[in-house]
Amino acid sequence: MYKIDKYNELAEIVAAKRAENAALEPRRMTAEEKDTLLSTFHPDYKEGEFTVLQAGKNKGEKVPTQLAQLLQGHSRISAADVDLSNPDYDTDVLIIGGGGAGASAAIEADEAGVKAMIVTKLRIGDANTMMAEGGIQAADKPNDSPAIHYLDAFGGGHFAAKPELLEKLVTKAPEAIQWLNNLGVEFDKEADGTMVTTHGGGTSRKRMHAAKDYSGAEIMRTLRDEVLNRGIPVIDFTAALEIILDENGRAAGAVLMNMETKALMVARAKTVVIATGGAGRLHYQGFPTSNHYGATADGLVLGYRVGAKLLYADTLQYHPTGAAYPEQIFGALVTEKVRSLGAKLINIDGEAFMHPLETRDVTAASIIRECSERGKGIQTEQGVGVWLDTPMIEYKNGEGTIEKRIPAMMRMFGKYGIDIRKEPILVYPTLHYQNGGLDITPDGMTGVENLFAAGEVVGGIHGRNRLMGNSLLDVIVFGRNAGIHAAAKAKETEQPKNLTLGHIEKFDAELKEAGIETDTVSPKLLPDYARKA
Repeated sequence: MYKIDKYNELAEIVAAKRAENAALEPRRMTAEEKDTLLSTFHPDYKEGEFTVLQAGKNKGEKVPTQLAQLLQGHSRISAADVDLSNPDYDTDVLIIGGGGAGASAAIEADEAGVKAMIVTKLRIGDANTMMAEGGIQAADKPNDSPAIHYLDAFGGGHFAAKPELLEKLVTKAPEAIQWLNNLGVEFDKEADGTMVTTHGGGTSRKRMHAAKDYSGAEIMRTLRDEVLNRGIPVIDFTAALEIILDENGRAAGAVLMNMETKALMVARAKTVVIATGGAGRLHYQGFPTSNHYGATADGLVLGYRVGAKLLYADTLQYHPTGAAYPEQIFGALVTEKVRSLGAKLINIDGEAFMHPLETRDVTAASIIRECSERGKGIQTEQGVGVWLDTPMIEYKNGEGTIEKRIPAMMRMFGKYGIDIRKEPILVYPTLHYQNGGLDITPDGMTGVENLFAAGEVVGGIHGRNRLMGNSLLDVIVFGRNAGIHAAAKAKETEQPKNLTLGHIEKFDAELKEAGIETDTVSPKLLPDYARKA
């Protein structure tokens, strides 16, 4: 097992080879080498970890087993449990989720002059947006363009992104940065006001805009303040259990549950936006996660049961650098910005075993290979990891760089007696992002009329892998997009009548016909970490 004296001994090997490794530029892999690596070591290729769906719009397609159990689970309620004729809330646009996408949607809907309301099962800002660190991409420098951004992202996503969605992501990116800047986000800037930009994995230009290494927290702070300053209603600690439809099969609201009292409520709306985020707290394949506490794939269940289709639900992103030591922060995100500033991945022999800015899936698979097939990982009490040589940042860029550019990382490890300016840290892939999700059109609508989606709950924007900085961009571009189009649709939609939850019984009948017998109820809402007897 990993002990502190062994830590110091092994870290000395890294220090002894730092100058050599700093001068070394490991070559990038060929496309063929990447394909072989991914198919052999990436978790998405482990066939035994997936289940083929037998019910719903994606019948016949595979998804992670834990997700399949929820998608093919029973509703937490029956139609008889609620009185749909007497709504507790009436609004034009109902937004489910209080992260960056939900807040952006609410702001734009309010700007359009309609009534918007946010419901969130935790608090506004309790979201993966808050936990994003490295930055947000936008091609807004003279040597860059949305076309180059598109090519980087399209290739990084294995050419699987929906072209019309990716086009919107990259062309609206510079506007998104300006929108955030005007709202008050404190981006890193030079003395003359020029925004500082850096590289990320898989990027051919420096287009990563950041606020130190707490970019997501700064963006979420600003969005939350804007929502509250506008007086947009936010119903905290209230989960959505089911989407409500009208007699024409259009989204018309949601059944809500107070997380403390378990009381059920009805929210009627002309349009609905699902912005519930990711699924890291399902801990696919037993991986730790960098995700916030509420990331349990609720939006996928809500949309799927009501008839929306999923896209690429079998693809997840395992961030290559999750903290592997100490135990207290096991799985916590170590931002890719650490590598963009010059730190390299080093094995137990002190060797830089790969280019530090390969795409995330390739980097994660390389680390897994190094620790398994090659046996060159460092054993810890929690498992295994490789070195991330953080002191190399200051070796290359000068003293003070770490405190200036990644202060949150320095503080996180400093709490446990590790000074990342002087000591390398141990990392291993952590479950980070849900590449797949609800299939949408460019206006943000799912296959269910008047049901929109935005943020990490959407599939197809990034293809089968996402580049650093495109998730914070995604929540802004497609959050705003959903708010704008949901508001426009609400203006042409009459107040829904004849609300129904008939889809619950219909889906149960489909499960029965498929021979699925299960005690699982969904959405999950919160992870279960209770000790079992």
